[in-house]
Amino acid sequence: MKKSYLWRKMTSGLMAAAVTVTAMPGLGLTMVQAEEKKTLKVAMECSYAPYNWTQPDDSNGAVPISGSSDYAYGYDVMMAKKICDELGYDLEIVKLDWDSLVPAVQSGKVDCVIAGQSITSERQQMVDFTEPYYYASIITLVKSDGDYADAKSVADLKGVTCTSQQNTIWYDSCLPQIEDANILPAQESAPAMLVALESGKCDAVVTDMPTGMAACVAYPDFKLLDFSGTDGDFEVSDEDINIGISVQKGNTELLDALNSVLDKMTEDDYKEMMDKAISVQPLSE
Repeated sequence: MKKSYLWRKMTSGLMAAAVTVTAMPGLGLTMVQAEEKKTLKVAMECSYAPYNWTQPDDSNGAVPISGSSDYAYGYDVMMAKKICDELGYDLEIVKLDWDSLVPAVQSGKVDCVIAGQSITSERQQMVDFTEPYYYASIITLVKSDGDYADAKSVADLKGVTCTSQQNTIWYDSCLPQIEDANILPAQESAPAMLVALESGKCDAVVTDMPTGMAACVAYPDFKLLDFSGTDGDFEVSDEDINIGISVQKGNTELLDALNSVLDKMTEDDYKEMMDKAISVQPLSE
């Protein structure tokens, strides 16, 4: 009876522990680890409202940033949470600088990047992309009382002093389309770009619609100029305005899983989610 009792206690203890496979020759047993829930490691800047930002608490459903006491929220976090809910994954948010995002995916440091990345041909040579999870038209931000507040086309921006975020289609492709533009050095982040406009270092910045809408909430003296659908718009391709999730080259299993979630969503779903993100961004209060 004593042996049977000890055996039952030992076996139940092993099952509860569910630890890494370990041989126990004296008992003729092998402890087998229970299958763990997968964790999706998602990288983003956490400083690119309304796509993603940093905040001090978990209000509105914000998620802890790995290795930090801060939390991340925004459209990208909302999308990451939906994906993990659908696929049954845990979520880990990794905060990285913009220029570190692609290398992190390439090296396997993170599983994917959800950070408002355009699906450009250049990036597609380095990483694989999902179907778009947002479609972001190009806009221009100026001061509402500035010299370019009444601009109706790119041509009307002639001679403007301008800038945008580094390594974006806004800086690399759009700004050079402005005749005689005084193009300042690229800014390291979206917030830095907006501060440059607010402080008077430049007269205009070029960005995408969600960033522009959020900026106008945070900076009431900004004016959003939207030339889309007119002959005076910036010349951009679909890849320039399609925003996707990037994964390591050849990781078709994860790519297919992510696309299985996005395939169930519509542009209206994206818009509703983005509108919510803009309404709760920290600077909108």
